Amino acid sequence: MKVVILSGGLGTRLSEETKLIPKPMVEIGGKPILWHIMKIYSYYGFNDFVILTGYKSHVIKDYFVHYYQQYSDITVDMLNNSVEIHRIQTEPWRVTMLYTGQDTMTGGRIKKAQDYIGNEPFLLTYGDGVSDVNISDLIKSHKQSGKLVTMTAVQLQGRFGALVIKDGGMITSFMEKPKGEESWINGGFFVCEPEVFDYIPKGDDVIFERAPLENLARDGQLNAYKHYGFWRPMDTLKDKNELTEMWQNDSAPWAVWNKNEAVCV
Repeated sequence: MKVVILSGGLGTRLSEETKLIPKPMVEIGGKPILWHIMKIYSYYGFNDFVILTGYKSHVIKDYFVHYYQQYSDITVDMLNNSVEIHRIQTEPWRVTMLYTGQDTMTGGRIKKAQDYIGNEPFLLTYGDGVSDVNISDLIKSHKQSGKLVTMTAVQLQGRFGALVIKDGGMITSFMEKPKGEESWINGGFFVCEPEVFDYIPKGDDVIFERAPLENLARDGQLNAYKHYGFWRPMDTLKDKNELTEMWQNDSAPWAVWNKNEAVCV
């Protein structure tokens, strides 16, 4: 199964970082968040990626074209104009990068990837969010549902702490930013059957989360995989700093590849 990653947006709420690079290339611990997302899928054995680029697409293309040089030991002989590669550090990835337009919406980007995906199921997610979602269990839920699309549903983290107040005004407990029990939102990490393309008309202004998903839900073809674990988008500089702190403290829940070195690529 191919993994399709939406990586073409402007990332306006993270403008401190995205003036020079696209949002998926903003780094967590020295590696782009896009790399972190790909490592999650790779841990579960999915290594064939289709990256849907747009804003500053050349930055993403340059990164992967020169990937092995960045993370390998090399000797540059300037006199003889030669480069010798010693210890290669790379990934077992096949990466197709499609330029899908500067201002194209999510549905338009996905539609433009149809010829590269073919008539087979595929995985789909956003290039700015990480999670410890179990991809194997996600796919199992999708197959059992018999639906055309499975969306990972996550609980929205509250913005404020919650107080438990007894009679008389005594506070008995304080919960730091509790999750709403019924507040489920789109967390990405989709599984899609190829028939999903029938729900996406051609056009750069098509938003996947609007008519396509709404019509899939109307037709009873949208399954929810409830994920109770970690999920975090990188929307703001605060998000970026918090994710970086988790990574630096070796407490990054999404880094599943670090939890079992025997499986680590």
